[in-house]
Amino acid sequence: MASKVPRNLGIVLDGNRRYARKLGLKPWLGHELGVKKLEKLFGWCGELGIKELTLYSFSTENFNRAKREIDFLFGLFKKKFDEIKKGKDFMDKGIKVNAIGRLDMFPPNMRKVMLEVMEKTKNNKKLTVNFALAYGGRQEIIDAVRNIARDVEKGRIKPESINEGLIAKNLYLQNEPDLVIRSGGEIRTSNFLMWQSAYSEWVFIKKLWPEFTKHDLMMCIGEFNKRKRRFGK
Repeated sequence: MASKVPRNLGIVLDGNRRYARKLGLKPWLGHELGVKKLEKLFGWCGELGIKELTLYSFSTENFNRAKREIDFLFGLFKKKFDEIKKGKDFMDKGIKVNAIGRLDMFPPNMRKVMLEVMEKTKNNKKLTVNFALAYGGRQEIIDAVRNIARDVEKGRIKPESINEGLIAKNLYLQNEPDLVIRSGGEIRTSNFLMWQSAYSEWVFIKKLWPEFTKHDLMMCIGEFNKRKRRFGK
């Protein structure tokens, strides 16, 4: 086992559609297989002592996909959040759920159940899971700047008081990942946690997300342990 486990982990969940094609399925059905893998991931994180997990689940750009795929995904998201809301599993495991992003882009019934799940799980302490939905790193920074601009306009703060801490405070997500993993073989960050991952360690793996195993997670953590984090020093 790796000597040091990251407390805060981010994952870009890439490769669901390609995995479905490998199996001869309709591409969007791969998302269902990807969700099943998440259920295993939560268990692995609990075993390893990872405290926070941020999952790139649906980007702002993903709204440009075919309507049939988007409808399937929305149904999948709502089904999962409904299960969490009605079930005991997340409460028993101490999992706190957050949804971060431009949630007003989703239908009202989806937003409602997301908020209900966040309220239900808000006091859980073992693992925090942030679902990045209707999320984009640039959009997150834009929304933070807009919030700050409103405060400047209302005289609550002075422009010269704007600093990194103030911007970070206005982001959807304040905590920064120690390690970010991207599955699927692509070597780019794709607008994920642009501010927060400035000094994160990134590991890119070829496996498609539904193929990801606990062994792959341990390999990524092992790679994380080999690196010396200097934070620009």
